[in-house]
Amino acid sequence: MKTLLRSAAAAAAIALTAAACGSGGPAEDPAAAPVTFHVFAAASLQEPFEELGEQFESEHEGVTVEFSFAGSSTLVEQIQQGAPADVFASADTKNMDKLTDAGLDAADPVDFTTNTLRIAVPAGNPAGVTDLASLTGDLNLIVCAPEVPCGAATGTVEEAAGLEFAPVSEEQSVTDVLNKVTSGEADAGLVYVTDVEKAGDAVDGIDFPEAQEAVNTYPITTVDGSASPELGQEFVDLVTGEEGQEVLAGYGFGGA
Repeated sequence: MKTLLRSAAAAAAIALTAAACGSGGPAEDPAAAPVTFHVFAAASLQEPFEELGEQFESEHEGVTVEFSFAGSSTLVEQIQQGAPADVFASADTKNMDKLTDAGLDAADPVDFTTNTLRIAVPAGNPAGVTDLASLTGDLNLIVCAPEVPCGAATGTVEEAAGLEFAPVSEEQSVTDVLNKVTSGEADAGLVYVTDVEKAGDAVDGIDFPEAQEAVNTYPITTVDGSASPELGQEFVDLVTGEEGQEVLAGYGFGGA
């Protein structure tokens, strides 16, 4: 009987040792645990950033890039309120300054691209818009709100042209402006060159010389307190590097 008890105890000890060793195996390796990586980016960056996100995921096993696209001012406010963000890409330097002034940047922001305004009208241009001055006529004009980068740029070109717009709506992102033009809710909207490009045949684009008075520079940085600071820097490097610049140029963005 004693021999049997000793055998059972030895077997139990071996089982416990094996279990303890197994707990540190590859299947439970913390380094291999899935990671969700958060990028907050201006709405106008959605298409190129989603493409870069897919590339980033393919090069980082177990990493999922989760994007939040909105007006830059909205994104900064969310980060200030504690939203989990690893990277922030703004459509202007003003909203990036809000982040750095609050001490929420983990590295010096880097300018990585530029964009300019263009008039967007529904396909066929039913309201007969020809230039910036046309936007002061009797039509439904949609623009971005002043605190949003595209809205600040709109104010700059308005002042440069000596005009005064009377928009029927001020939106919180350039995407919202574009959507109202493509749906026919607006006769015209002021959006970025890149937005007109991505809308394809749904809209017509009209250039105007005053746009050069309001070229938006886009900065990007890692966010202080990030759960994945190394991944954050790697994503910034991808965006600012040769591959990222080629993708951005393919969507109509300019060089930094």
